[in-house]
Amino acid sequence: MFASGVDHERLTSQLRFILETDKLKRILRRNMLVDGSRRENDAEHSWHLALTARVFAEYAPEGTDIDRVVEMLVLHDIVEIDAGDTFVYDAQDSVSQPERERSAADRIYSLLPEDQAAHARALWDEFEERTTPEARFAKAIDRLAPMLANWHTEGGTWVRYGITAAQVREKVKTIAEGSEALGAYALALTEDAARRGYLR
Repeated sequence: MFASGVDHERLTSQLRFILETDKLKRILRRNMLVDGSRRENDAEHSWHLALTARVFAEYAPEGTDIDRVVEMLVLHDIVEIDAGDTFVYDAQDSVSQPERERSAADRIYSLLPEDQAAHARALWDEFEERTTPEARFAKAIDRLAPMLANWHTEGGTWVRYGITAAQVREKVKTIAEGSEALGAYALALTEDAARRGYLR
């Protein structure tokens, strides 16, 4: 089955990881698609974030490595295969989120060959810690995407779960940390959503 000259053990590990991450397609998020037809899954979310980062690259801080941002965005939600999607406004579920996601990262990234596992885990840790411009910009994109979906679905999960304008403004701070321009846009979107009655 394997071509000659290929490290069978390495390729087997890579295949195991790829097949495991296919499960991301079945993890449903709270957000609806922009057309409101159904809930988004994590694989769709990750792909759309990676594309968004590419398109919005000009709004990243100068010198930001967009390739690194894209790689972070493709990898960061893989932990939800084990940990599940945590709704950003669910205070109770958010308490256990870091522990659940760290355990998932330990298991899932370790399926890769050692060098790739270390690289993937380092990127995931970087995203979580938000200590680099790349991580902050990646997190800004991750926070902005559901806001866009909620606005375009006349409030979406904001309406369904009774989210307040103050709660959303708090999340906008994370967007502004990663991109001044996107933070300003997100704040304007929040104020418009409040005027339209999408937010309490």
